[in-house]
Amino acid sequence: MNVNNQIELVAVLLILLGTIFSFLSAVGLIRLPDVYTRSHAASKSATMGVLFTLVGTFVFFMIEDTFSIRLFLGIFFVFLTAPVASHVIVRSAYRSKVALTKESVQDDLKEIMEREKE
Repeated sequence: MNVNNQIELVAVLLILLGTIFSFLSAVGLIRLPDVYTRSHAASKSATMGVLFTLVGTFVFFMIEDTFSIRLFLGIFFVFLTAPVASHVIVRSAYRSKVALTKESVQDDLKEIMEREKE
């Protein structure tokens, strides 16, 4: 097995890992009970799924001596914007008084929000 085959194997494994993370994200969006936990599934695992897929594609094209600035920028912007967007969505849901699920045991932000009102 030469070096190119080993790098191709790494690229394929990264893309497969990205696919698994994306699948788990979809399952989390279906199974989790409220907007807060669904947002966690969407932001963490979907971001990791897209990142692993893009990094695997980036590695694959690097062995063909092709540097893709689009893939590099895609990796950068997904890593930068997805967690921030998820945080903003959850914060706006909390400020809109979307109820937590009954299984939630702790609300750390409640005291802080009540102090801000005073």
